[in-house]
Amino acid sequence: MDAASLALPALAGLIAIALFFDFLNGLHDAANSIATIVSTRVLRPQYAVLWAAFFNFIAFLFFGLHVAQTLGTGIVDAGIIDPRVILCALIGAIAWNIATWVLGIPSSSSHALVGGLVGAGTAKAGLDVVVWSGLSKTIAAIVLSPLLGFLLALLLVLIVSWACRRATPFGVDRSFRLLQFVSASLYSLGHGGNDAQKTMGIIAVLLYSQGHLGGDFHVPLWVVLACQSAMALGTLLGGWRIVHTMGSKITRLNPMQGFCAETGGAITLFLATWLGVPVSTTHTITGAIVGVGAARRTSAVRWGVAGNIVVAWVLTLPAAALIAAGSYWITGLFR
Repeated sequence: MDAASLALPALAGLIAIALFFDFLNGLHDAANSIATIVSTRVLRPQYAVLWAAFFNFIAFLFFGLHVAQTLGTGIVDAGIIDPRVILCALIGAIAWNIATWVLGIPSSSSHALVGGLVGAGTAKAGLDVVVWSGLSKTIAAIVLSPLLGFLLALLLVLIVSWACRRATPFGVDRSFRLLQFVSASLYSLGHGGNDAQKTMGIIAVLLYSQGHLGGDFHVPLWVVLACQSAMALGTLLGGWRIVHTMGSKITRLNPMQGFCAETGGAITLFLATWLGVPVSTTHTITGAIVGVGAARRTSAVRWGVAGNIVVAWVLTLPAAALIAAGSYWITGLFR
């Protein structure tokens, strides 16, 4: 697969695979956007996915493309990127996404893609091609994004509980059922703004490696629209296995707690997207859900389920990297 002579049909095929990953990302991570609003029974699942898909799609109107820049040039050296590296990176990410989706485990599509890039890139040219500054930020986010989501959600629960101390339970419930529409919208914006940009970066660096972007790396508008559409379509179809895990197995939520979890998660995603850090929306909302559960009492959190999710987080990046590296070796046998 010669980078200099890749035919347009083959290039289009690789872009289609990247968009398929983006679709799976929306399908896999739909739970992040809708788990709380479904589990609190504010919206039925079929309406919740429509709500989330709309805000996933329009996210590009509110954010820059800092995350796409990081994925395109800040994980591995863009100079060694070729179609084979991109293909194997996507194979690693897609294989891990499908495996965890089938098992109903909320893993990170973002870190699967990063792992795939690292695995395929190092299989081609060794560890020297890894951009350690960008990769270290991503690895740090594995710990920091759920921790920040946890702390913000916990703080919001305490503030809201104090502010509503004289209100009736019925009045609080009714108010936060309405406010959850706002918090779910904000979280879906953050999800679309951070997650869809990862595939934008992959497609843009592929086009750059083939000389289709001119001299400077950038993300064309058609790539932005295609990625946002694929993400929104995946979200529209939903990921009901993971919704169940996220929305009810970790802890039980009421509308006030759902609002605090979504708002804490949204603030974290907005900050990460502004900084250009590719974070996991799964990690972020899980940390926030655990935070609101712990604010009630520590026994309200099913720590065994949360522990299984953490194990999946730790395995995601190396597992996707190994699959991608193995794919690179296998595809080399057919050259």
